[in-house]
Amino acid sequence: MDYKTTIKDFLIPKIKFGLSSSLATAVDYGIYLSFTMLLSINESVAHAVSYSVAMVINFLMQKRFIFKLQRKVGYAFGLSVMFSLIGWTLSQTFFNFFILTFDFFAKYDVLAKILVTGLIFLYNFYTKRYSFEKKHPLEK
Repeated sequence: MDYKTTIKDFLIPKIKFGLSSSLATAVDYGIYLSFTMLLSINESVAHAVSYSVAMVINFLMQKRFIFKLQRKVGYAFGLSVMFSLIGWTLSQTFFNFFILTFDFFAKYDVLAKILVTGLIFLYNFYTKRYSFEKKHPLEK
């Protein structure tokens, strides 16, 4: 495999996914920060709401700009939501673990959210690719 094929098949989809995820993440953080800083809503509740809104926005962008839909839209959305809910559960679990276990993250909860965002990125890419294109993680 030459470098151009590697870039086209491996890097470009992740860059595009990263860009759409960045936009959804900006929405996620905007809602989270608005809820926690402006409205004084509990951090865990704010995280749950902000993640859910970002999940729907991300699906719409991924369908339009990133993946080639190889399934019926409703089925792909169902799989995507299922994987997102698993990702949300993992995200919520990690987030709560960090803020409840470490005083540092309890004080700097946004840093806990950043760390969790990084941990969930690859999980999301490969599960969404499967949802849209029926491709397994190690499949080209």
